[in-house]
Amino acid sequence: MEANALKELNSPLNEEQASLLKRLVADLSPEQASWVAGYLAGMCGALVSPDSPQTAAATAVPITILYGSETGSAERLAELARQRAETRGLPARAIDMADYKPRELKNERLILIITATHGEGDPPDPAEDFYHFVHGRKAPNLEDARFAVLALGDSSYEHYCQTGRDFDARLEALGAERLLERIDCDVDFEDAAGNWIDRALDAFAEHTEGARDDNVVAFGTQPAHPAPAYDRKNPLAAEVLDNISLTGRGSDKETRHIELSIADSGLAFEPGDVLCLLPKNRPETVAELIAALGLDAAETVTLRDRELTLEQALLDKCEITLVTPPFLLAWAPLSGSDELIALTAEDRRKDLMAYARSRQVVDVVLDYPPASIRAQEFVDTLRPLQPREYSIASSYNAEPDEVHLTVAIVRGHSEHGYREGATSGFLAGRVQPGDTVPVYVKHNKNFKLPSDPDAPVIMVGPGTGVAPFRAFLEEREVAGAGGRNWLFFGERRFRTDFLYQVEWQRWLKDGVLTRMDVAFSRDGEQKIYVQDRMRERGRELYQWLELGAYFYVCGDADRMAPDVHQALLDIVREEGGRTDEQAAEYVRQLQRDRRYQRDVY
Repeated sequence: MEANALKELNSPLNEEQASLLKRLVADLSPEQASWVAGYLAGMCGALVSPDSPQTAAATAVPITILYGSETGSAERLAELARQRAETRGLPARAIDMADYKPRELKNERLILIITATHGEGDPPDPAEDFYHFVHGRKAPNLEDARFAVLALGDSSYEHYCQTGRDFDARLEALGAERLLERIDCDVDFEDAAGNWIDRALDAFAEHTEGARDDNVVAFGTQPAHPAPAYDRKNPLAAEVLDNISLTGRGSDKETRHIELSIADSGLAFEPGDVLCLLPKNRPETVAELIAALGLDAAETVTLRDRELTLEQALLDKCEITLVTPPFLLAWAPLSGSDELIALTAEDRRKDLMAYARSRQVVDVVLDYPPASIRAQEFVDTLRPLQPREYSIASSYNAEPDEVHLTVAIVRGHSEHGYREGATSGFLAGRVQPGDTVPVYVKHNKNFKLPSDPDAPVIMVGPGTGVAPFRAFLEEREVAGAGGRNWLFFGERRFRTDFLYQVEWQRWLKDGVLTRMDVAFSRDGEQKIYVQDRMRERGRELYQWLELGAYFYVCGDADRMAPDVHQALLDIVREEGGRTDEQAAEYVRQLQRDRRYQRDVY
C-alpha cells in the first residue's frame, strides 16, 4: 500500500510515518507481520485509557491454552479457542507445549489443555518434555489453578486419547480444580470440539477478574496462518496425471506413485506437509454389506441432517473398512451374540483390538449377523468416513503445478472374501489419469527442513516413509542448498522394491544426495533393517550430529520408529562415551532444538 493511500484511509500517520510503515511491511512474511501486530497490540495495551475495554481485558486473569500437536489438529483447535476467548474479551494465549517454560506452570491460574495422543498412548513428540515434567517430582502444587482438558485421539487405537486422560488426572492430582469434564474426541472432532470449547470458555469466564466487553476483538489477534482455501468441507478436485506402480513384477507388495494436478488452484505446501484425500469405499464391498444386513440399498437414511440412500451413505460417508471398538460396543447388543458381548468386556480389551485389526465391518456383520436391523439403526453405529493422510512426496518449488504421493496398497482376504484399504484400493483400482480426487493440505510444522540451507540432514525412511525425503531432496536441489544429505532406505527386496531407485542414483551422481545406505530385509539369510545400517555407520552418524545435522524419521510408528530411536540412543552412548541417562538427554536436546523430528503413523 502506498503512503498516500494510507492517508486516504483516514490514517492518523503523517506522511513520513506512513512511508516508514510502508517500507516496514513490504517484505514481511505472514509470521513476521503477525508478530509485529502482537507487539503493537502490547504497546497499545500500555497506552489506552484505564477505563477502556482493552485495559479491562488485559487486567483479567489470562487463559493459558497449552497444546500438544503432532500433525496440527490440536494446534488449530488451540488457535480457535484463543480467537473465541478474545472475541469474548477474555485474554488468552495459545502456546505449543514444546515452547512453554515449565517453571511458569506454578503461576498459571486458568489452564486449557488441548492435546493429541500419538501412537499407542504416547504424548506427541513436541509435548514429551512438558508431559514428563507434569508427571515428575518437580511438578508444582496447582491448588490455585483451574483447568479443562480436550483430548484428541483415534478410537481404532487401544489407548484412545490416553495423553489427554493423563493430563486430566495429573492436574487434578496436583490440586487444580477441574472446571469442565474432559472430552475425548475421535477423528471426526470438529463439531464436538468446537461446542466443548464454547462451554469451557463459559466456565473460565466466571473465574476471570476485571470488566469484559463481549463485543471486543483485541487488536492484532488474527490467526497466525490464514484459513486455507481448501479443507475437508471444501476440498480441491485434483486431476490425476499419473498413477504408476513403483514395485516390480514378483514383489509381494504393491506401492504406487500418484501425481495430481494443482495447477491454477492456489494450493501450496512445504516439504514435510501432508495431503489429505477423501476416499470412496469399494462398491462391491458396499453391496456385500447391504446384502449381509438384509437391507434395501435404496432405503433412505439421515446423516447430519442430510437425507441420502443407504448405498450412497456407505459408499462415501461412512467408515466400513476400519473396525473400531466403539462400533463393536454398539454392534454387540444389536447382534445379540453372547460371544461378541463377552469380547467387549473391559478386561478383554487386547482380544477386542486383535479382532478389530483383522476385519472390516462387513466381516463383523457376517461373523455376528443381527436377527433384523433398520438402515438408520445401522449407519448410526458407524463413524464418518475419514480423510486419509499421506506425506507429500514432491517439492512445491520444484513442481508448483503438481503434488505427488507414495501409496502402499492394502489388499488381502478375510475368511469371507477379498478386502482392500479404502483409499489405497480406491487409488490403485478405481482411479485413472483424467479422473479427479478430492484433496486438501494439512501443514505439519513439526516436520520441516532446517532454515539453514547449509545444515546437514540425515533421513531414515523405510518403505513409503521415504516419501517426504524425496520432497526434501527436490527442495534442496532447486534451492541450491549446500548442506550434505544422507538417506537410509529400507524395503524387502532390491530387485522388486527399490522405490525411486533411478532418482536416488541421479541425486548421488549430481551430489545432491551425499550418501545413501540401504537395507533389503528379505535378500539375505539374516534380516537387515535401517536401524542395523545406522549402527554399522554409527561413528559417521554421530560425527554428523556433532556437526549440527538434523535427524528425520518417517514411517511405521509401532516397530520401526522405536527401533530407530533405540539405535540412535545406542550410537550416542557408544560413540559419545555417555551413560544411558546422558545419551537420553542428548537425544531429548536434539528434539528440543527441533533437530530430531519424526513423522510416524
